[in-house]
Amino acid sequence: MIQNPVLKGFNPDPSMLRVGVDFYIAVSTFEWFPGVVIYHSKDMKNWRQVARPLNRVELLDMKGNPDSGGVWAPQLSYADGKFHLIFSDVKVTGGIYKDVTNYLTTCETIDGDWSKPVFMNQSGFDPSLFHDEDGRKWFVNMIWDHRNGKHDFGGIVLQEYSVEEEKLVGDRKIIYKGTDVGLTEAPHLYKIDDYYYLLTAEGGTMYEHHATLARSKSIEGPYETHPDNPLISSWGHPRLALQKAGHASIVETQNGEWYLAHLTGRPTKAPGDVLLMDRGYCQLGRETAIQKLEWKDGWPYVVDGNYPKVAVEAPYLPEQKWDADFPIVDTFDSDELGGQWQTLRIPYTQFASLTDKPGHLRLYGAGGFSNLFKQALVARRWQAFEFEAETKVVFEPETFQQQAGLVNYYNTKNWTSVHVTWDEEKGKVIDLYASERNNVSNPLGGDVISVPDSTAAVWFKVTVDQYTYQFSYSFDGEQWQDIPVTFDSWKLSDEYIQESGFFTGAFIGMSCIDNSGMNKAADFEYFRYEEAEDERDHWTVARHFGNGSKGKNKTVVGQSGTTK
Repeated sequence: MIQNPVLKGFNPDPSMLRVGVDFYIAVSTFEWFPGVVIYHSKDMKNWRQVARPLNRVELLDMKGNPDSGGVWAPQLSYADGKFHLIFSDVKVTGGIYKDVTNYLTTCETIDGDWSKPVFMNQSGFDPSLFHDEDGRKWFVNMIWDHRNGKHDFGGIVLQEYSVEEEKLVGDRKIIYKGTDVGLTEAPHLYKIDDYYYLLTAEGGTMYEHHATLARSKSIEGPYETHPDNPLISSWGHPRLALQKAGHASIVETQNGEWYLAHLTGRPTKAPGDVLLMDRGYCQLGRETAIQKLEWKDGWPYVVDGNYPKVAVEAPYLPEQKWDADFPIVDTFDSDELGGQWQTLRIPYTQFASLTDKPGHLRLYGAGGFSNLFKQALVARRWQAFEFEAETKVVFEPETFQQQAGLVNYYNTKNWTSVHVTWDEEKGKVIDLYASERNNVSNPLGGDVISVPDSTAAVWFKVTVDQYTYQFSYSFDGEQWQDIPVTFDSWKLSDEYIQESGFFTGAFIGMSCIDNSGMNKAADFEYFRYEEAEDERDHWTVARHFGNGSKGKNKTVVGQSGTTK
């Protein structure tokens, strides 16, 4: 069986592809660098990370991009002996205009060096490239309409792409306006037998999300919508463990079986809350799941109903398991940063080194957590409801403007940080800051924690469960002291963040801030990320509504630092 979600944590907008016996899924990364993550499977059950193609500034320059800008909805295809990757770089997310540029890059191997990007257009986001049977190539994207009195989502626009000229050619034509669900986006074209099938997303990317399918005998339309639309959605099923189902792609196995990869989210709420239409918070972000399809009267249907299932019949293929993508403990003994790590908007080489102090990750202090241009922050996704993360840092601050430590980060307006810094009266200290919807608090107040004069290194740890998380510290790596503040984990979620960009997910990582201009460096010796065995990864409806057993007797402090 396929156990959903197959890609846990922030892995949204899946574009699934088969090449021979190999399956690939490309997902969005937004403002996180490198751009796009590609996963590989032989059996659709077991997936491993194989590439992060947009790994050079030449391919992706996001400096200054807003929260939830950057790479939206990549699309992966294969033709003419090479992979084709289409992606958006969104520079503006507010106001009436949507400033987005769409690009094409290619590579003969999935994990090779991808080509210099080709400019495609700027008319809207979620682009896709279709390779027709006659050799022609067609480009589709949603078109953004900023005019008063018009809906922003103006429909799906089609235009031909010339490989020789490396540009779009011919007339543009809107081929599909969508259904009354609205917000029609994320187009993917397929030619199956005598029909062109156009798969789109509708309803936005929250709980109303849908995948809508239409077909036509001509690529230019007109397109008729699936008679039992939507193809998949969770909206009519508020009690499902897998919510937000939509933004999908389809693939046929080498044995003629059909599957659908789609975006999903697993909501949670604090104990005692009732999950009805208010469906909760997805602190793990938007994830990827897979469903099986069957064909009836020329239309695909999700097996056993048009809603997502946690357990799905796997294709009739030999199972291929992989070793874990990344070690539990990263000791930074490589010349390159591991594939689990991402940075904000720019490559890590612009502020970090793995060779200046061998066996350590050295971060040179940069801007604060609100900086859209340069932050010295290296982080990885939250991918489980319950985990521990731990690191050891050597840092010698000389001013209160310098700090280094452990951070839980959603975006520039929502984060929590425990760190070593400087106090004029107490010298080197540990302090705690939090930002909730851009309201910054200092939960410890003046009760900063003094670091003994003889102590060079400080260990930091965060313990996360489904509802809360708490930081702790140590001066020897053995004796730990909890910091007496407990945060709500669900506040690092799309649903809670909404008003300030809500397309990513919670990250845990290391940071170094220096607003003094001294470029002070912090040395991190290791990072441990260890997930607990958690039955919540195998929810049933009953468990989903049982609210778990943890956190019931805790005094919870929100990120504003006020007791609730």
